[in-house]
Amino acid sequence: MATQEKISIKNGNGQGIIMAAVIHFPDGFDQSKKYPSVVVSHPGGGVKEQTSGLYAKKLADNGFVTIAYDASYQGESTGELRQLENPYIRTEDISAVVDYLTTLPYIDQDNIGAMGICAGAGYTANAAINDHRIKAVGMVSAVNIGSMFRNGWDNNVKDADALPYLIAGANARTAAAIGDNPMMPLAPLKEEDAPNEELREAWEYYHTDRCQYPTAPGLMPLRNLTQIITYDAYNKAEVFFTQPLLAIVGSVAGSAWMSDDLINRAVATDKTKYVVEGANHMSLYDRENYVNEAVGQLASFFTKKLA
Repeated sequence: MATQEKISIKNGNGQGIIMAAVIHFPDGFDQSKKYPSVVVSHPGGGVKEQTSGLYAKKLADNGFVTIAYDASYQGESTGELRQLENPYIRTEDISAVVDYLTTLPYIDQDNIGAMGICAGAGYTANAAINDHRIKAVGMVSAVNIGSMFRNGWDNNVKDADALPYLIAGANARTAAAIGDNPMMPLAPLKEEDAPNEELREAWEYYHTDRCQYPTAPGLMPLRNLTQIITYDAYNKAEVFFTQPLLAIVGSVAGSAWMSDDLINRAVATDKTKYVVEGANHMSLYDRENYVNEAVGQLASFFTKKLA
């Protein structure tokens, strides 16, 4: 079994953030050797103690040094306003973790990979477009958070119809400026609020004993809509996403179109979609049989590409 250590990472992106993280080591870890590494990013509203930590542990069992971390302003990381879900900051957080990895003598700087789950996968793709120290990208149940908010879970809403969300976000910024900070859920807060089975499972995951965690309230400031609505996690992928890509999706996942979008847009020639039969979006967070199947694919992928 892999060992782990809780660490703090000074984020060099200018906000004075200290990121809380857990670094996982493979069995038989030897500091005198060089290891490939993988940065693992959590979903929007999640924390390192949930699905990202699960994937980080399992990848470490397969020979990698991995880091699961709390995003700036979230979990045990510092920063105000709390629960900020600014996608540009989330993307830069990944490069901040890569910065940290490059300071460690036992990390092979030429073989750093990154993966994420849900919005964390979209942020990982965006980070890889910008930061080519990331040599390979894995995605599980990927969500391009901008596309999801603009176009809906099932990609059935036109971009222009999201204008009211931009206006609501702007109004929330005005409210925040005078001392209020209206919040909105990233997943349904009540079972009856869920519009479909996948999002009912999102409620179950974040707000029941299935995987609820005290530092993951599942909320974000409404003001973040002014960044999210216009954000495209795959911006310029047709020019700059050159790294190998593995996108893992459930066969009955309503979000699968967001993985297809990157596969279609990325200029990379080494890109693969792997379908987990029977899984939906949320199944790949924590259902043991589905997670183990996904980890098997990710471990094989990163072993081949980070060598």
